[in-house]
Amino acid sequence: MSDTPWLNENWHTSLWNFAPEVTKDWKFPEKIQIHDVTLRDGEQQAGVAFDYDDKIRIAEGLAEIGVHRIEAGMPVVSRDDARVVQDLAKRNFGPKIYSFARCMVDDVKRAVDAGVQGVIMEVPASQHLIEKGYRWELERAIDLSIEATKFAHDQGMEVVFFPIDFTRSELKWVIDLIERVGNEGHMDGLALVDTMGVTSIHAMTYFVRAVKARLPNVPLEAHFHMDFGLGIANTIVAVSEGVEVIQSTVLGLGERAGNVPMEETVMALLTLYDIDIGIKTELLKPLADMVAKIAKINIPTNRPIVGDDLFKIESGIIATWLLNCGLGEDLTTVVPFRPNLVGQENPVAVIGKGSGIDNVKHHLENHQIRYTDEQAMEILMAVKDWGLVHKRLMKDDEFKKLAEETLAD
Repeated sequence: MSDTPWLNENWHTSLWNFAPEVTKDWKFPEKIQIHDVTLRDGEQQAGVAFDYDDKIRIAEGLAEIGVHRIEAGMPVVSRDDARVVQDLAKRNFGPKIYSFARCMVDDVKRAVDAGVQGVIMEVPASQHLIEKGYRWELERAIDLSIEATKFAHDQGMEVVFFPIDFTRSELKWVIDLIERVGNEGHMDGLALVDTMGVTSIHAMTYFVRAVKARLPNVPLEAHFHMDFGLGIANTIVAVSEGVEVIQSTVLGLGERAGNVPMEETVMALLTLYDIDIGIKTELLKPLADMVAKIAKINIPTNRPIVGDDLFKIESGIIATWLLNCGLGEDLTTVVPFRPNLVGQENPVAVIGKGSGIDNVKHHLENHQIRYTDEQAMEILMAVKDWGLVHKRLMKDDEFKKLAEETLAD
């Protein structure tokens, strides 16, 4: 760690992040991995469907950016899914390939046939979900888990146990269940699953510590959802307590409000904690754009990290900061990180209803239009009126025309 990890040529965050009072209890593991679930969990977003070619393209993008593990799908779902999993498992392109399976021997057989290195094995883990959602007897869930995880291990596969609805269970009861599966079946890793995204950041610390106290030698993974917008924060809290694997998707695609978005999580770790997990951040924007196009979804223009308008500066005072600081070494006085760090273009001062006088003068000078201070103020008022009518940013030629017409009056 550098002497000023909050401030370097690429970002400027808060020095408080690294105060001894803050860092003294950190337990970040030496190695943190991204387990991408875009191809499986991400596709569960309503209206999103990936065909074979789509999934191969996304997987190649994930490999290029440096993702450590890819959950390629669930072979039992369809022939197309089975083909994707099998073909990706044959590749030697960087990431380890995993499949997803229910705790059923037949599902595991499909994963074995696909040739994957590991399998994420799901089972309902809350009494209400087992009894009401699945209408199973509790013992059935336990017996299936023991049988299937043991079978997967006997086939030489890495087994990550994935208890659905983990966080809405009585904690001792569910850890007892998991411990039994580990002892009588097999478990190489355990996913801490917040299926409904309902855990507070304060409860997350308690959750991770309680599991680690009971299962100290089991590697843990974080799989959280964004129903209350806390998935990223909870993931970082979990990792700071020693969780080693982050399960995430590109753009946070997924059921309901989605999964934890990789882009924001990776950048938060890098810039707020000075933890580089090996992801090529300059490819975050291109990868997000590709996935959005394939999924046929619109990325909000101000979305963190990858939004198209993230570095368009309209507000008068902020535009003044940008014009004063420029794009050199002082740029991170205006923005928290350099746009090229995530594959974005440099900030630009744009014209709209929120513009200020300095921005207007800047654009007038770019067009080599001579003006007095009084004329510049008249043009600014005309810009604001235009913005109220059109409710969008002005294009360059529109500003030039408006300025010339205003000066001609």
